[in-house]
Formats: sequence, structure tokens, C-alpha cells
Amino acid sequence: MTDTSTRSDTRNLNRRTLLATLASAGVGSLAGCSFAERESDEATTETDPELAESLARRFAPTLYFDAAEPWLPTDPRPYESERDGDPVVDGFDALDGYHARDADSGGPPDPTVFYNAVEYDDSPLAVVQFWLYSAFDQFTTNFHWHDWEVLHVFVDTETDRPQLYVSSSHSRRVPNNEFLDPDPEMIPRILAELGSHSSALSVNDEPDRFQRLPGADLLADITNSAIESVEALSEVPLAYGLPRDEGARLPYVVPEYEGVPVYDHERLPNVERTSLVDEDLTVRSFESLSSPPTDLPGRSTGVVFRHGGRGDAGADGSSSDATEAVGGESTDAESTDGGAVDGTTEYAYELVPTAELEHITAFTGPQLSFEFSVPEFAEDAIAGHITTTGVPWEQPRYENPAADITDPNHRAALAERYDAIGDAAPINTVVAAVTEAVSSDDAPDGEGLTTQTPNVEAVALLESDPAAVPTFGGVAALRDVPEGEHRLTVNAAGQAPHSERLSVGGESDATSTVTEQTASDTAATTEAETAGTTGAETPETTTGRAESAATGSGSAAPDDGSGPDRTAERVTAAGSAGEIPLVARENAQRLEIDAGGTDADLTDVAIDDDFAGRLYDSPLDGSDAVYVHRGGAYTTEVRDADGAVGAFRVNPDPASGTDGDDPSETGPPIRIDRPETGKASLSSFLASITGETSEELGGLLDDDSDGDTLTGRENALRGLVRALDAVASASERAAENARAGDRANADRRIQTASTGLERIAELIAEASDDLPDPLERAVENRVEEATRRAEQARKADKL
Repeated sequence: MTDTSTRSDTRNLNRRTLLATLASAGVGSLAGCSFAERESDEATTETDPELAESLARRFAPTLYFDAAEPWLPTDPRPYESERDGDPVVDGFDALDGYHARDADSGGPPDPTVFYNAVEYDDSPLAVVQFWLYSAFDQFTTNFHWHDWEVLHVFVDTETDRPQLYVSSSHSRRVPNNEFLDPDPEMIPRILAELGSHSSALSVNDEPDRFQRLPGADLLADITNSAIESVEALSEVPLAYGLPRDEGARLPYVVPEYEGVPVYDHERLPNVERTSLVDEDLTVRSFESLSSPPTDLPGRSTGVVFRHGGRGDAGADGSSSDATEAVGGESTDAESTDGGAVDGTTEYAYELVPTAELEHITAFTGPQLSFEFSVPEFAEDAIAGHITTTGVPWEQPRYENPAADITDPNHRAALAERYDAIGDAAPINTVVAAVTEAVSSDDAPDGEGLTTQTPNVEAVALLESDPAAVPTFGGVAALRDVPEGEHRLTVNAAGQAPHSERLSVGGESDATSTVTEQTASDTAATTEAETAGTTGAETPETTTGRAESAATGSGSAAPDDGSGPDRTAERVTAAGSAGEIPLVARENAQRLEIDAGGTDADLTDVAIDDDFAGRLYDSPLDGSDAVYVHRGGAYTTEVRDADGAVGAFRVNPDPASGTDGDDPSETGPPIRIDRPETGKASLSSFLASITGETSEELGGLLDDDSDGDTLTGRENALRGLVRALDAVASASERAAENARAGDRANADRRIQTASTGLERIAELIAEASDDLPDPLERAVENRVEEATRRAEQARKADKL
């Protein structure tokens, strides 16, 4: 269903539209392919078929799929047809045919992995690619006919050692999952994400579990580097990974075509509701959720595929203890491949060269739609992500696999070893930790927040480029972002959207080396630390292997002992200091800053909660709107082009939500009209926050009108209330003086307020026995905020 209404200003779009605009975390873009400034790579040639087959058989990966996965790797050729004289694979034919064959065979139809191998000219570096085809893709915010995923294995043909694994993620904006200097005796393992088939790596002793960070007895499954300039992310390797395996939740959506879900379409008679991702993981309408879903099941492995040519898996689904040939040696399958996984069914797959597919000119299919209402322009903008996928052999990474390397240090390491690989260039990266704002137990009811790790992953979109990315472990990372002005939108199921302006590139961004070590150093160190407990290798042999890999090739770049240059990333931390708190829809209220008619040229806006601190910080262009939690108590700050500051107190009523049953409504907005900057604005804020606090403390005196509770200590609390009233009165007069142009009296009364705030800080301690702990902390926080604003008012040049 499509709503044809459109608006050009995305800041005014409702949540439904914002969600729809995010629906592009998919296949339209290739990771790593647009690093325009990096050095070029040498050309490649097709590897000799005999060598290609040898590499493919040696590194043929073991594949682990979710128990709920509907579309396992298969051969598209049975669904081939002719269109205008060209061989194509039609989406309807593939999807319907796959489920028909699945029902008839009683197992995955035609399990197949395709391979392609190339060698870089005048270099010992070769790459064998493993391409996996699925008949359909159904993810959290995108879906399309057909799907192709790839694993690249970079191999030094002189040393016979693998150099780098690169497995494909969602788009060029999302860092791929990569591992430098893998164990040459280990068979690569791929953990496929449910529905999307995004490929995570597994190199540790837990074969079907993704390990982002090294543990006491386990290697990390990736050697991607972290962003050190953002404290919250300084130890998080930037790679998509496998969110559901890391404890996160992803709600899936159902695609429709011509107004009906795909499983009800007449051209798909063999596709039923049970053919898609399980209903327990599916949300039929994002806007019907008032809070993030909490009952979505986690990931569990259900099906394992191994290369049948090794003899370690039977075509009937049974596994065996047969030995397998790895690197020309006979080794035990369990020691090199992690062994069987309890509760799984194993199948053998056929290994086929992609050359047998290259006659196919297209994988076709019409544009799909969302079940819930989406503006037509949004679907059209992301049509490439909800339609179909291209053919691999027409993609740049098919001939140049290095185009798919997304970690700059991995590229730098290969560039140091091989002249054929161009060195990395600094790229712009936007990062943020996405959290959830919730009521704080340390604050009075409805008057303070804290942030916590969300249990549902979000989606981030730069609206200047409709290629959205899913978060991983609550981390939003968008790589290779063009320099300039952008608007970032973040959304999650059951949450109100977040949107902010940000400037990418230039001197304002932090420039960070992504790691203190080279990636090869990291891999060697990690393996050395774990070798003693895993029995894999000794520290000496591990370090020696890394060193030989770096210098063992006669065509590698010379090593002068200095090591590779550290690759800088121009990092833009979105949100406030790299954190973006979202608010559950049931608790969300819209805060609008309407700058229309104000005399100030406003440039920035920020929002602080009394307990959680700064929650929002963004450049301002005219007006803005932010969803805040009704249980918070806020200071909204604006700045103008001259650096003058204004502040406004916002304390929503926690019961101010909608009275109806429609969770898409969030209650009436709070509006700050014509926000001003200078002494008058700041003085008015002082009056508001101290008056608000006096009223709340006065309520304690009213509740103790009989004198039973506060006997003997009542004077301290009354003195605190009177002091707050005095500051509020002085601040109100200072605001009046400032608006009247009377600077001298305004400054005098601001000084009176400042002196009063110092006295209040002393009185809080004296009255502490009469104050509930949450209220005492709230008063302390407000007085601290008021003191800071009083100092700003005193120093302000602008009245």
C-alpha cells in the first residue's frame, strides 16, 4: 500500500515515513568500492582453472545457518528462463520454484557454493571468492528477490598462506567482517545472518558463535580496528558481526507485492506464510508498537553445510568422522573445522565455478512494498534495495576483490606486503552508540532519566544518501561518508525517531588512528595470548607466522623496519559525545524549537536532562524537533551565530501522553517559540528552574502541616525554600532589566542570584535529613545547572 502524499522537508515527516526511508540496509551498494581517494590496485587475471579449483577445495567454507532460515544456498540455474533472447533468472520463478523443490526433496534443494579465483598481476597474491546464492532476502528493513553474498580469501601463492578473510556485510556503508592472517590450517567458517544472509566470520573454538572481542580462551572472530577518538566505542571493533548472536534483537517485516503479502500472490502458489521468516520474529506494523519488542527469539544454529568433496558430510544430512585434505595434508575434520554442532542437521554442498553462471545476464524481479503505509517517494528512493540484485560478475569486486576491504588497516597491511594493492586513504566515518532513555531510579518520579543498552537494534540513515545501515550491538557506523552537511536519522522498532544535522569532514571532525597497532600486530598478539589455552600455536610460532606473512613474499613492499603508516580516519561522532538515546513511543513527547520570528541567528541546540546529562546536541537551521522522554526534566540550550547562549526549562507532565489507543500518537508537542539568547533568556531560565524547585520542596512543607514529620528540622527546609524564592525573584527582575536594556541592574541582580545559589548549596546539606534521597539529588543537580547558567548570564554581552 502506498500513500502518495509527499513532503520535501524530512524533518516534518511522521514516524511512519522516517521508518520507511530507513528501509535500505541491503544489497544496492558494495562495501569498500567507493573509496575514491585510495591508491589504485593492479589489474587481475583469471587464475588457472586447476589452481582455482585447488584453492576452492582447500578453503571451501563451512556454513552455519539459523534454525529459522527459509532460504539456504542453492543453484539458480534450475530457474533460468529467456527474456528478449537473454538468459535470466526471474524472481517469481526462483522463489516459487525453490519452495516447490524444497517441499518435494525433503531437504535443501541443490546445495551449492560457487567460486571464482583471480590473481593480481606481477604479484603472488591470489584471491578465491565463494559466492552464495539465495532465492530471496527478507531483513529488518529491506527485502528483495534473489541474494548474493561473498567470502574473499586472499592467499599468498608463494608462502601458501592465507592473508585476509573478507566476508560481505549489508552495504558499502557497513564495515565488512574481516580477519587478517588467519590460521592456514583452519577451514573458513561463515555464520549467515537470518533472512539477510550477511556473513559473519568464525575462527574461534566455538564454531557457530560469533566472538567480537577475544575472551580468556577464544580468539576474536574479526581483526577490524576500533575508533579510538570516541570513548564509548574505543574498544569496539567496527564490523557488522552477527547482532542476534550478540544478544540483540531484530524484528523482521513482511514484503508485499500488488497490495498483498508475497505469500498470498497468485504467481507464488508454492509460497506460504510459513515459507518466510518465522512469525515469532516478525512485526507486521512498526507503528503499532508502543515500545520495543522484548520477546523476539535469539539466534540458534539449525543447518550446517560442508563441502561434499572433503567427505566430512553426507548428502543425506549425516556427518562423519572422515579426514579431509587441508593444504595438501591429511588432518582431522574436528580439529580444523570446529566439529559438529549439537542439534543441527548437516548437508554437503557442491562446489561449482562461477564461470558456469556467467552466461546469465540478469536476476530480475519487480519492486516490492511494505505492508504498512509508506510514502511513494520513499519507496522509489530505495527501489534498488527492495527490488532485486545484480549479477556478481558485473560488480567491481568480482575482478578486484580488494575493493571489498573496508578496514583501512587491513588494506594498509596488504599494501605493505604487496605492491599490487594500493594503500588506504583517510575516509570519513560517522559513529554513535545508540542507547535507550529510561526513567532513573535515582531521580524523583517523572523527573530524571538514565540511558541503557537497547534490546532491539536500530537503523541509521544519512538522508543525503538513501543507504541505511543496521546497528550492531547498538553501534551505528557509517563508513566512507562524503564530506559536507548531512542529516542523520536513527530509528528502531517501538521507538520514536531521532534526527539531527551534522557536518562531515573538515577541521571540526576528530582525526584518529583507528588502532595503536597494525592489524597484523593485533592478530599476532591476540593469537599469542590465547595459544596457551587453546593449544593452537605457541606464541613463538604465531608471531613468526605473522612476521613471515608480512615479509615472506619477494614481490611484497620492502620492510624498512618502520612498519606501515597508521591510517587516519576522519571521525564524526554523532549525537552527544557519540551517544544517541532513543525513546520508547509510549514515553515520547515531541519538543519543538520554533525559531520563526526570533531576532537571533540560531546555530545550535542541545538538550540536557537533570540526571542523564546531555541527550541531544545538533546544529540548528531555523527550527528543529526532538522526541524526549516524558519522565525527564530538561534544560534546552540554543546558541546563535555570535556565540550567545539561551536556555529554557522544559519539564513535561509524565501523564501528558495521548488519551487514545493509537500508539502512533505521542501526545501534544511542547513548543519553545522564538527562543532568544543572552542575559534575558538565561535569567528567565534561572527563575524557572529555582521556582520549580521551590514549589516542589514547598510541597513537603504542605504535606507536614501538622508538624509531625519535620519537627525540630523544619527551619532548614523552610530556609531552603525561601532562598530559592529569593533567587527566582532576583532572576525575574534581571530578565526584566535585560529586556529593557538596563545592563547595570541586570548584572547586579544576576550577581544577587549567584550569591543566593552559593547559599542554597549550603542549605541543601542542612536540610538533607528532611529530603528524600532522589529529591535531594535532583535539587543538587538543578542548583549546579543554575549556577552554570548564572555565570553564563553574568558574562553575556548580549542583553
